[in-house]
Amino acid sequence: MAQPDTLSLPPRRRRPAAPSSSAPLGDATHQLNHATPPFAETWRVDLPASIVVLLVALPLCLGIALASGAPLSSGLIAGVIGGIVVGLISDSQLMVSGPAAGLTAIVLAGITAIGSFPGFLTAVIIGGVLQVVLSQLRAGVIGYYFPSSVIRGMLAGIGVILILKQLPHAVGYDADFEGDEAFLQADGSNTFSALGEALQAIQPGALLVCVLSLAVLLLWPKVPALKKLKLMPAPLVVVLLGVGVNLLLAAVAPAWAIRATHLVQLPVPEAARDLLAFVVFPDLRAITNPEVWRVGVTIAIVASLETLLSLEATDKLDPFKRESDTNRELLAQGVGNTLCGLVGGLPVTGVIVRSAANIDAGAQSRWSGITHGVLLLIAVLTIPFLLNYIPLAALAAILLHTGFKLAAPGLWRVMYRQGWSQFVPFAITVVAIVMTDLLIGIAVGMLVGLFFILSEYLRQPALNRVSPPDAVLQRFQLPDQATFLAKANIERTLESLPTGARVEIDGRQTKRFDHDVLEILHDFSKTAALRGIDYRLVGVPTLTAPASGGH
Repeated sequence: MAQPDTLSLPPRRRRPAAPSSSAPLGDATHQLNHATPPFAETWRVDLPASIVVLLVALPLCLGIALASGAPLSSGLIAGVIGGIVVGLISDSQLMVSGPAAGLTAIVLAGITAIGSFPGFLTAVIIGGVLQVVLSQLRAGVIGYYFPSSVIRGMLAGIGVILILKQLPHAVGYDADFEGDEAFLQADGSNTFSALGEALQAIQPGALLVCVLSLAVLLLWPKVPALKKLKLMPAPLVVVLLGVGVNLLLAAVAPAWAIRATHLVQLPVPEAARDLLAFVVFPDLRAITNPEVWRVGVTIAIVASLETLLSLEATDKLDPFKRESDTNRELLAQGVGNTLCGLVGGLPVTGVIVRSAANIDAGAQSRWSGITHGVLLLIAVLTIPFLLNYIPLAALAAILLHTGFKLAAPGLWRVMYRQGWSQFVPFAITVVAIVMTDLLIGIAVGMLVGLFFILSEYLRQPALNRVSPPDAVLQRFQLPDQATFLAKANIERTLESLPTGARVEIDGRQTKRFDHDVLEILHDFSKTAALRGIDYRLVGVPTLTAPASGGH
């Protein structure tokens, strides 16, 4: 991820700020309070980044709405609310919110089960209110329990998915919707079979646009004169180039021209009054339907988990290593989803693809995400017909470039050097995400990470010897938490005691005893008597006493 070089912000909490080659902007008050600097100080980097996010988000909003069986306008409304409303309330400086591919199946199944989109919107409202409640219950603490190896695996997995999923779009094959992250596709294909099908349906014009776009993205940062054009980021040049090349092909080589189905397809209202038709209001009478509540609870849980995962991943990508308030993020998402339900939008979450594109484009504060929402609203209202000239191949090139940065070979080397306990959960998370979807992949990675944690725990001595090995009285200290996980180690240590030894087990510093551990410690007294071991327990409760230490 490219290092920003015009604004150096302090870290939000504990981590040290990343080095910057230029003088920081923003006054001392902003740095002391870790507040967002004024847009007037950051617009030179945040405005161009917001345009890039707009270009990436636009087809994703439309594609996810189409795949969800919802009106196309619902995806655009969610993109606007996710950018502006969630962006204003959120504590994150760089995460971008909007409709997410991870909720596509839930939305499609929810609309079908409830029977209408207005009824489904009531479930979205319920989900949003529940997220607000979760924020007040401080449920955001869950976000701190994702291992770093799994989060890095998530980033690399998303990078690999971007590459695999965007290659068909890069050559003009659009059987799958933009933004899909699942291995099994709605069209009956999977991620790998779609690649083979795409090779049989290459549009020469789309391939040409993608190749030229990738060349621009790779060469733009390496040309000093071009790098200084902060208001003309490479992705924006790519889009303009794609439009220009396609218009040229239509004039001189019509057979190579990109078909309309491979261009952005934004709904174009015929008159201003038609805009009201884009807004769908909820059917609040559906609130008595138990299915509405089931879908609402599902949205709240899945959207919150995906948001917390994306937030943790975004903080790791943040060049300034700022840490975001997870409970504040749940509040922001809850307010955003409640509003989406009221005005006809899809449910929103924090989205790592848009967030990664935002960071890759050089964004440095929340103003980029907020501005992208404003620009999306303006573009939909004023120039939808112009946006419909943008080839999906140009946008695919931008996402391919982002994907390669997320899954760069250097990341794999770094994780490998950190040892098997870090590399294996990382690699399995990547494979699981690619072969299933984001949440299932993360769950698999968490289980593998937990296995390594437990394996390491079991290798650590549960009875710590506090006396010299040759002492007459062998004293052992129980750990702070004597849980069932320590059973195997305690049994091995006790069984290894020599016949005739004098042993003391000290539990005075232990705060918690599991019943399983107490059974082992007390049952061994019979074995000790048979082996002539002088065996004493100090500060260890009896089996009938409450399982608490400090005695």
